Amino acid sequence: MNSTVEHLKAKFEQALIAAFGTDMAGTDPMLVPASNPKFGDYQSNAALSLTKKLGKPPRAIAEAILGYLDVTEICNPPSIAGPGFINFSLKPTYLEGQLTSIQNDPRLGVAQAKQPQRAIVDFSSPNIAKEMHVGHLRSTIIGDSIARILEFQGHDVLRLNHVGDWGTQFGMLIAYLREVCPEALTTSDAIELGDLVAFYREAKQRFDGDEGFQETARQEVVKLQSGAEDTRKAWQLLCQQSRREFEVIYDLLDVHLKERGESFYNPFLPDVVKDLAESGLLVESDGAKCVFLAGFTNKEGNPLPLIVQKSDGGYNYATTDLAALRYRIGQDKAERIIYVTDSGQANHFTQVFQVAKRAGWIPNNVKIVHVPFGLVQGEDGKKLKTRSGETVRLRDLLDEAVVRFRGYLEDKIKEENREETEEFKSHVATVAGISAVKYADLSQNRNSNYIFSYDKMLATIGNTAPYLLYAYARIQSISRKGDINFEELEADGKIMLQEETELVLAKHLLQLGEVIRNVEQDLLPNRLCLYLYELSEKYNQFYNQCPVLKAEASVRKSRLTLCAITARTLKLGLSLLGIPVLDRM
Repeated sequence: MNSTVEHLKAKFEQALIAAFGTDMAGTDPMLVPASNPKFGDYQSNAALSLTKKLGKPPRAIAEAILGYLDVTEICNPPSIAGPGFINFSLKPTYLEGQLTSIQNDPRLGVAQAKQPQRAIVDFSSPNIAKEMHVGHLRSTIIGDSIARILEFQGHDVLRLNHVGDWGTQFGMLIAYLREVCPEALTTSDAIELGDLVAFYREAKQRFDGDEGFQETARQEVVKLQSGAEDTRKAWQLLCQQSRREFEVIYDLLDVHLKERGESFYNPFLPDVVKDLAESGLLVESDGAKCVFLAGFTNKEGNPLPLIVQKSDGGYNYATTDLAALRYRIGQDKAERIIYVTDSGQANHFTQVFQVAKRAGWIPNNVKIVHVPFGLVQGEDGKKLKTRSGETVRLRDLLDEAVVRFRGYLEDKIKEENREETEEFKSHVATVAGISAVKYADLSQNRNSNYIFSYDKMLATIGNTAPYLLYAYARIQSISRKGDINFEELEADGKIMLQEETELVLAKHLLQLGEVIRNVEQDLLPNRLCLYLYELSEKYNQFYNQCPVLKAEASVRKSRLTLCAITARTLKLGLSLLGIPVLDRM
């Protein structure tokens, strides 16, 4: 089903061609939602932008367009305002028809992508032998939401977890494990992740202060790279222990990924260097093999190199990322590759992408995108840390949100003199608490830093997950009170939009497709969050001003249908953010 905007754009283009000739085909009508309700629902300033091209005053251009613009089935007669703005006001009958057409559509009228793509979303990416911390939060939930939206739009999405499972730190850790916990190499149950994290810190201290241990650790790296059985077994143990804890977090967040760590690409690293050399891009500098980058200079103003093989013959992150990019294009057949990492890695990816493009590894039909995000800050405006100055463990952060919402919920239940089971309280607190953390992050423009505040994210008013969940639960309460099954509302039930709040709600419901298509392109989930928040606000205004169960029969049925569509829209939109709904709270 075409959206309202697509309908209007098609009609607008036809009028432009009729008024000024076929060379107007493809002209952007510059149609946007009107900023002021008195101007209608949509506004076009295309007439202003065409002044220079057509050599006419914008108002004259607007009048010529209106002479051929036939939108009678969609809008009231369009009007011209100011120097040449064209305003459109949707007809109630059109809105009623559009809502009726999506009433039983599981996609709520949202069309799938016309040209589905093979897409890869690279996100989360924790390091083996380290616990996930708040720094992994943004990558994990932003990446998951982007993947959900692309999947919903019909794209073939591969969700990749590019974990840090290789490198010199493993030699250090394996050497230390051999010394203090040799039994860990013979049984998978000898240690837990918390122990591994402590081992990592202790091993690092030992490595920094003991030259003999440094040499032992380096030998372990060589043994690991050469495939020595006992060393490789120790490495696999570290990876397995880490995955167990990672899965606990992913289960809490309802996030699903396919792990493909740095180690996966080891066999392909020599070919990266070989092919760069054959392309003429590789230069040897101080024993290292590099590609000098256009547009990047060091402090002295000299060209900056991207090292792809160190002077000792080892490889680095850039080599691995180049190998991964080649594999994803050549083997995975990806057409759109999305990297979700913090903005601090922007230069790294710009450099890697530049090298790949200059080497001719990125076909014209493949789009590579870095999706950056800012820092999570404490309420003091600094990077979020514990009181002792350590990075906040992600598991602790999620658990705290659940505990805090549980306290609010129990106070509310007591205040309302309700009796609820332990299972109910636990479920609601878990869903609302974790959803609050996810939504607080997703509702921010990902390019910005944001301040982490439990009080704000757990609030039941404002742009928060609890506010949206309460809006959904309020609709479900109507279903319970009226003993109505929304899913069984008659398919031919007539929708009548008579009150202003009904019209406002209807118009907003019909914008879902436009919002999802925008997020599909610009990869900014906060736009969907804002849409859902405004939908909840508009529904609450409708609920407060328009009786539903007490309305007369035909109006009652129409308003129940409006409630049902709103509930499904909230449920669908929240699911694309990775947030489940609650029928009661």
